[in-house]
Amino acid sequence: MKALRWHNQKDIRLEEIDEPTVKRGQVKMKVKWCGICGSDLHEYSGGPIFIPVEQPHPLTNEVAPVTLGHEFSGEIVEVGEGVTNYQVGDRVVVEPIFATYGHQGAYNLDENMGFLGLAGGGGGLSEYVAVDEELLFKLPDDLSYEQGALVEPAAVALYAVRSSRIKAGDKVAVFGCGPIGLLVIEALKAAGATDIFAVELSPERQAKAEELGAIIIDPSLVTDTVTEIARLTGGGVDVSFEVTGVPVVLRQAIQSTGIGGETIIVSIWEKGAEILPNDIVMKERTVKGIIGYRNVFPAVLSLMQKGYFSAEKLVTKKIALDNVIEEGFESLIKEKNQVKILVKSEQ
Repeated sequence: MKALRWHNQKDIRLEEIDEPTVKRGQVKMKVKWCGICGSDLHEYSGGPIFIPVEQPHPLTNEVAPVTLGHEFSGEIVEVGEGVTNYQVGDRVVVEPIFATYGHQGAYNLDENMGFLGLAGGGGGLSEYVAVDEELLFKLPDDLSYEQGALVEPAAVALYAVRSSRIKAGDKVAVFGCGPIGLLVIEALKAAGATDIFAVELSPERQAKAEELGAIIIDPSLVTDTVTEIARLTGGGVDVSFEVTGVPVVLRQAIQSTGIGGETIIVSIWEKGAEILPNDIVMKERTVKGIIGYRNVFPAVLSLMQKGYFSAEKLVTKKIALDNVIEEGFESLIKEKNQVKILVKSEQ
């Protein structure tokens, strides 16, 4: 079967590999759609970050090259021994987190945590994947496979908002309106935030954020982003979300909050970022980071059934697996108008 394999930084290859075999407790999925994640781009341009290179991952026992893709949906085509809750033909999505003791407790913080599609175990940018039953959720009949491919990134956004101290009626700022930033805006609407300020340079992404109900702040059109947010809010937002991975933006996100404000760092970083501790100290602000998610997939699916996290609004391009490098990865790096690209394994 075809699979997109990460070999090294700036070295990903569409290769022919063997189809996976189903072990006890697993199902074999035919991948329908898979999204290209910002984490995939970070691994391509600046990795390895999560991908095991020198030592095998402790839970998958794999080392690069590994198959990429962790935002995917598909149909079960084979069921392994011991699987009780799924059968051939079921439509499913995958929560791609490996943890030492499975999905118990704060499993996304497990010291050995890894993502299927980054740490090994197969990946969604392929034709078939063998997946542990524990990682599966049934895709409701009223949600498309394309919508299913957005469950994983929407889970990041919902978990980020749930991890903050946002309250109904609060004012918030989202720095960066790529796929996760836009999904954070949707999650904030569901949480009852009132004024949602979206800080973004790309006109196309600004338009998407505005369509979702955000108030746009274009850094190229204002003298100072932080000053503008303070002016519009009477002193700063209650909570800010940093979703760019750009060092200067992190400091702006912190400074954009008011007295006692909170900043949630959602991005994965390729390098360090300098902050001024007094930005936090002098206004008793807090800064918090999140990684992945836990225990939110059912809530995401429920919100999707109510119209949130719409694929029609967020997906800007659909491509075939054969074209995933040029029209997917390279396109996302070069074309800032792209938001979410979905990849179909079938022709």
